[in-house]
Amino acid sequence: MNRSIVSRDGFEADFPGPADREAAARLLESYAELGRAEARFAKSRAGRAALACLGGNAPYLAGLALREPDIVIAVQRDGPEPTFARIVAELRGIDPLASRAATARALRGAKRRAALAIALADLAGAWSVEKVTAALSELADVSISAALRHLLRVLHENGTISLPDPTDPERACRFAVLGMGKLGAGELNYSSDIDLVLLFDPSSPVYRDDAQAAMVRLARDLVPLLAERDGDGMVFRVDLRLRPDPAATPPVVSLGAALAYYESHGRTWERAALSKARPVAGDLGFGAAFLDQIRPFIWRRNLDFAAIADIHDMKRRIDQRRRNSPGAVLGRDVKLGRGGIREIEFIVQTLELVWAGHEPALRIPGTLAALRALASALHLPREVARELAESYRTLRRIEHRLQMVEDRQTHSLPETGAGFAAFAVFMGVAEPTGFAERLDQLFETVHGHFSIFFDAGTAGDGNGGVPALNVGENGAVPAAFRDHLTGLGFRDVRHLAARLRAWRGGALPALRAARARDLLDAILPSLLDSLSRQPDPDLAFRRFDQLLERQRAGIALLSLFQHNQALLGRLAAVLGAAPPLAEHLAAHAGALDALLAPVAHFTNPAPALRRLLRDAGHLEETLATLRRFVRREEFHLSVATLESRLDVDAAGTLRAELAKAALGILLPRVMADFARRYGRLRGGRFGIVALGRVGAGEMLAGSDLDLMLIYDHPPDASSARLPASQYFLRFAHALVGAITAAGAEGPIYQVDMRLRPSGNKGPVAVSLAAFRRYHAEDAWTWERLALTRARVMAATRGFAPVLDAAIRSALCRAIPAGTIRRDTASMRARLARDAPPRDDFDLKHRAGGTMELGFIAEALQLIHGPASPALFHPGTRDALAGFAGAEILTEAEAAELIAADRLFRTIQGMMRITGLAEPGPDSAPGALAPILKAAEAADFAALAARMTAAAELVRGAFLRHIGDPQRDEQGVQP
Repeated sequence: MNRSIVSRDGFEADFPGPADREAAARLLESYAELGRAEARFAKSRAGRAALACLGGNAPYLAGLALREPDIVIAVQRDGPEPTFARIVAELRGIDPLASRAATARALRGAKRRAALAIALADLAGAWSVEKVTAALSELADVSISAALRHLLRVLHENGTISLPDPTDPERACRFAVLGMGKLGAGELNYSSDIDLVLLFDPSSPVYRDDAQAAMVRLARDLVPLLAERDGDGMVFRVDLRLRPDPAATPPVVSLGAALAYYESHGRTWERAALSKARPVAGDLGFGAAFLDQIRPFIWRRNLDFAAIADIHDMKRRIDQRRRNSPGAVLGRDVKLGRGGIREIEFIVQTLELVWAGHEPALRIPGTLAALRALASALHLPREVARELAESYRTLRRIEHRLQMVEDRQTHSLPETGAGFAAFAVFMGVAEPTGFAERLDQLFETVHGHFSIFFDAGTAGDGNGGVPALNVGENGAVPAAFRDHLTGLGFRDVRHLAARLRAWRGGALPALRAARARDLLDAILPSLLDSLSRQPDPDLAFRRFDQLLERQRAGIALLSLFQHNQALLGRLAAVLGAAPPLAEHLAAHAGALDALLAPVAHFTNPAPALRRLLRDAGHLEETLATLRRFVRREEFHLSVATLESRLDVDAAGTLRAELAKAALGILLPRVMADFARRYGRLRGGRFGIVALGRVGAGEMLAGSDLDLMLIYDHPPDASSARLPASQYFLRFAHALVGAITAAGAEGPIYQVDMRLRPSGNKGPVAVSLAAFRRYHAEDAWTWERLALTRARVMAATRGFAPVLDAAIRSALCRAIPAGTIRRDTASMRARLARDAPPRDDFDLKHRAGGTMELGFIAEALQLIHGPASPALFHPGTRDALAGFAGAEILTEAEAAELIAADRLFRTIQGMMRITGLAEPGPDSAPGALAPILKAAEAADFAALAARMTAAAELVRGAFLRHIGDPQRDEQGVQP
C-alpha cells in the first residue's frame, strides 16, 4: 500500500498509496505539463510516489502541489527541514512598512508553502507527530509576529503610538500576544484555530491616554489579516474568546484589567487554558512577566481536587452535545468523542492542575512531554502513560489526515464504509476492517483510563446503601439505620446519627453548600466502611468529624474523596491510629497531599524548595514557605512510615535530607538579610554542623536539630558596623532565631545547641581556630563521642570541605583506649543516675537501650578510627558494619547490634507518630497495632520479649567492649 523512496540527499519517504487512482493520474499529468523540471520530477520514482499520494487522497494538498510545485521538488531534493527553514526566514523578513495587501499576500503564500512542506514530511513518515505540530506552531508564531509588526509600525507612522524602536516594532512595545490551547502548547493542527489573548500596558509611554480605542482597531485589523480567506487562501482562523470575560472586555485587554480579573473571578477552565499559555509575538518579556504574575492563580499552592469535578463537568457538557456510542467508529469524533484526544488532554491537564502547584517540574504545556513527567513523578502509572502517549500520537495522525483532505477543521472519521476504506488507504492501512477494530480498541482503552480517573466513586442513587436517617426530636434512631451501623462495628450509634444529621443539615461551614452535601452523600458509604475497619471505629469517626468541622469550605476536600476513594481507607487508618497526625490533618486539610504524593518524589527536596522560594521577596516569606514545606514533608514521611511504605532507615535518611535542604536554603537568605542591616564581612565564612540523630541520618518524627555553628574570617576582617567575632555571634543568633521562630505551623525546627564546644557555657557560634584548638587541647570525651556523628549541613561557598577536614582532624587525635572506655562507662553510669528510665519503653535510657548502643559505636570509632579513618561513619549501622569489616566486631555481633538498633528506632519512631507514650497490654488497639506491625510482633507480649532480648544483647556488648557502667565517674564533665 505504501511507496518508499529515498532522495539524493537521503530524505527518506514512505508515502501512502492513492485511494483515488484517477485523481492521482490527473495530478501526474498536470505536473508533466507545468514545465521541464516538473515533468522530470513527475517521471521520477520519488515524484510519482509523492504526487500519487497527494492527488489520490487529498484534493487540498493536490491543489497546493499544483500552485507551489517548487516546494514539492525542494522537499524531495533538499529535505523538509531546510525547505521549511527557508519559508520561515522569508516570513521573518517581511518588511513592516509593506502595504497591507502585500503583507497579506506574503503571509498567505508562506502558509501555503509551509503547509505543503510539512504535509509532505508528515505523509512520508519523516517527521514525528511532535515535529509536525511544533512546525505548524512555529509557522503560526512567525505569521502572527509578522502581522503584528506591520500593524504596530502603521500605528507608529500614524502617530497613534510611539514605539521605542520603529525598526523593530515588537521590541519593548508592551504589547503581547499570548498563544493559548494547542498553539500555546506547541501542538497546532493543520486546520486549527489559533486561540489568542491580546494584552497591552496602557501605562507605558508607548501608548497615549486614548490607546484603548487604537488597540481595538489593531485587533480588528489583525484578525482579518490572518483569518480572512481570499484568492491566496488564508493563514489561520483566529479566536479571541479565551481572553478574560470576553463578553464584557475589549479584544485587547489592559494589563491591570487582566490581573484584576484573574485575581478575583478566574475559573477552573481558565486555569486549564492558561496552563498552556505562552507569549508568541510582540513584547515576549512583557508577556512572560504577565504569566509570571498570574502563576499563583494557575498553580494553586494546595491540591485542589474540586478541579477534577469542574473539568469532568466540562467533558460531560461536551458529551451531551456530541453523542458517540461505544463501538461506533464510522463518524467518530476523534477529538471530542468518547476515548478521543480531549480525554487524554483532560487527564493530563487535571493532574497538572492538581499537582504542579508545588511540583513546578510538572508545569509542561505539551501533552506528550507532560505524560512523561507525570509518569516520572509517579502520578500516573508508567504503563498507563505509555498507552495514552501511543494513543495520542495515533489520534493526532488521524486528525491530521482528516484535515489534509479539504483543509477543513474536522475531527470526524468518514461516516460511510466506502469513505472509511478510502481514509484507511490514506493512513497507509490495507485492510479497513482491522483498522476499525484497532481504533475501536484504542478508543475504549483511552476512555477506560479516563473513566478510572474521573469517575471513580461517582455516587449512585440515594445514599449508596446507607439506610435513610430521620432522627426525631427525642433522638431516636431508626432501626434499619441502627442495625446497619452496628453491623459495621460502631457502638455509639446515637452520637454518630446525631452528627450525620448535623452534616446533612448543613450545620458545618464546610457543608453549607448544596454541592458539598451532595458530595458527602456520594462518599458516605465508603467513608463509613473505611472508618468501620479501624480498631476503634467510633474514635476514628469522631476524628473525621473534627477534621470536617474545622474546614471552612468542603467542596474541594469532598471532591478529593469522591475521585480518590482509596484515599478514604488511608485517611481512616491515620485517624484510627495516630492522634498527632489526625490533629495535624484537622488543622491543615492541605496535608492530605501527603496521602497522595509518591514517596520517591521527595528523595531530593532541595530543587523543589528552590523553585518554591524563587519568588520569595523577603526573609519572612522565606521562613513561612519553609515552615509549610517542612511540616508537609514531615507529615508525609510519618504517614508513609505508618503505612509501611517507608522503613525507619529510609525515613530517617529522608528527614535528614529534608533538614539539610532547609538549612542549605535558609543560610544564604538569613545571611543576605543580616548583611543588609550590618554590612557584609569580606572573606567571612560560616557553616552549620549537625550532630546526634540529624548528623547520623537517623531522624525520627519530631527530632530536634543538634547543631554546632562554626565561622572563620581573615584576621583584620570587620563589617561596616561590627567586628568579626561579634558579627558572627549576632548572625548565629539571627540564624537560630529564624530556624526556631514559630509561625502558624510551628517553627521550622527546634534547635538544641548543647553539643557545641563547652556546651551551654560556650558561645552559640565558635570560630574555626577555636574549634580546632578546643578539640586539640580541652574537649571532653563526651564531646568527642558526639563529634563522631557530625555532618556539615550547610556552609558558605568552599567552607564545607574545610569543616569536614577540621572534624576529621579532631576525631583522629589519638587518645588512650582505656581513657575512652573509662570515660564512656562513667558517663553512662552518671546518666543512669540522673535520668533513669521511666519504663521498658524508655528505649533511650533503659539498660541496653539506644544510648548504650550509640556509645558502643561512638567509642569504638574513637578507639580505632585514628589508625583507620575509614571507620568513621556518622550513622550507627554504617559504623557497626565497618567494625565487622575491620574484625573489631564479629559479623554476627555486628548484625545483632544493627538489628537491635533498627528495632529500637522503629518502636521509638512509631511511638512518636502514634502519640503512644507508654505502650502496654491494655493500650488502645488502634494505637498499639502500628507498633506491633512495624516491629513484626504478634502481640504485646511478643513485642516486650523482642525488646528485652535486644536490650540484653546490647548490654552484653557494652560490657564487653566498653566496660561496667558502675565504675567511678571520674573524667566525665559534670
